[in-house]
Amino acid sequence: MSESVSVRCPACRREHLYAAPVYPCECGAPVAPTLDPRGTATAITHRAWDEEWVGVRCGACGRENEWPRPELGCPCGTVLRVPVAEADADAAPRESPPPRRAFQPITIRTARDAVTAAAVYLRWLGYRDIRRADQRPPTGIGIAAHGLLAQVDPTMAPASLRDVECLWLTAMTESAACVYFSLAGYAPEARARADSLGVPLFVLDLTGTPQPVNSLADELDATGAR
Repeated sequence: MSESVSVRCPACRREHLYAAPVYPCECGAPVAPTLDPRGTATAITHRAWDEEWVGVRCGACGRENEWPRPELGCPCGTVLRVPVAEADADAAPRESPPPRRAFQPITIRTARDAVTAAAVYLRWLGYRDIRRADQRPPTGIGIAAHGLLAQVDPTMAPASLRDVECLWLTAMTESAACVYFSLAGYAPEARARADSLGVPLFVLDLTGTPQPVNSLADELDATGAR
């Protein structure tokens, strides 16, 4: 469990007791951002991708990964960014990482949750440097990792053949592999085209667990990043 801190809303002055969410490191150990009890929460008035993530170092294996920056919704309607301490750059590994454990999903309630769930899953697979993609896809939201381009479609319409082809073509121009995540599934022709192009397809259920749709996704889920 992460340590709780008192957070004051700057708009209505309410006090809240907040504990940061815990995420699974690739080594299997639970990690959570270290909250700064002396910091001041700020209201979120606009969002920028670079501000949505914070570096967190695992105390078990020493890996540092980026996880969603802690946020808290106040009953007055203000969304608060909770202050965190800087990652301990001098922390050293204490043990060898054990085999990858079961994926721990993030419940999907919003489009942002869908992107976060996909990013957490890719990190669990072993991909590094997860960030917003340079090019915006025609549908959904693009995220990228080292050697990989992913598209997350949080809409209620099945992904089309054109959606899959656009992702594949963009990945080809960047010499990267690609993967597609959809909340509403895929049109039959999109699934057939993905198989011929070598694109793993996943459906995100509302628990935040990516479900493989084709054999390529089954293989990626089993083997992880290579």
